[in-house]
Amino acid sequence: MNWLDALVQGILLGGLYALFAAGLSLVFGIMRLVNLAHGDLIVLAAFLILMFVTALGLNPFVAALIAAPLMFAIGWALQYFLLNRTLGKDILPPLLVTFGLSIVIQNGLLEGFSADSRRVSAGALETASMAFGPVNIGLMPLLTFGSAILAIVCLNQLIYRTAVGRAFRATSDDPVTAGLMGIRPQRIFALATGLAMVVVTIAALYLGTRANFDPTSGPSRLIYAFEAVIIGGLGSLWGTLAGGIIVGVAQTLGAAINPEWQILAGHLAFLLVLLFKPRGLFPRAID
Repeated sequence: MNWLDALVQGILLGGLYALFAAGLSLVFGIMRLVNLAHGDLIVLAAFLILMFVTALGLNPFVAALIAAPLMFAIGWALQYFLLNRTLGKDILPPLLVTFGLSIVIQNGLLEGFSADSRRVSAGALETASMAFGPVNIGLMPLLTFGSAILAIVCLNQLIYRTAVGRAFRATSDDPVTAGLMGIRPQRIFALATGLAMVVVTIAALYLGTRANFDPTSGPSRLIYAFEAVIIGGLGSLWGTLAGGIIVGVAQTLGAAINPEWQILAGHLAFLLVLLFKPRGLFPRAID
């Protein structure tokens, strides 16, 4: 048993989970909205990429570039016309509405694509790898991890270094006062969700090229995203990367011991972190 290889593969897998979680963390950090349809939106983006690849013969990365603005528009419209109406002190309306949205997306995808499992072909890149001493690292997992870091760096730069980011933080802190200063919270929230959907598209690209997916696979992706967000700390983008790595490493080490333990090991790691650090490792609101 090569424990070093399992550790490295777990870290790289954590990059995929961090991509699942980054958009969720962004939306929660700015508007305190828990989106139960987040996993289904990832699967929706994966089907969009698949559609462009099969219908137009595009490279998956080019297809993702086309799908990203479409997902941005979908996220913007959902937030502006639907989810903004649910925001308030009561957390139940957003949960109910996004749960309903999850069901709608799943059934819409079932009608459009059937229940068959699909995968996006990335050609030779799927099996390409590099040797680092005793460990072979696949190029696709390496690209996934690099993309996760790049996405988090870009989001942090946007939030803490730009005028839009100042509007995000001001609206998150006090939407009423921000409105008096000329900021329109509804549009700011819609922009945040649109940006989250761009990150969702990146996650969908690597989900589709690394694993099979079907219209009902969204909830399992949502669970991994939630675990990464909560382990890292609510509102912390870098914390989502740490949370994703912890879940990924736990899963690969569990699988190295017994393949049946892979998913269970990740959930146990999540519970252990909650036991000792109930607010996560790096709790931080976007402010």
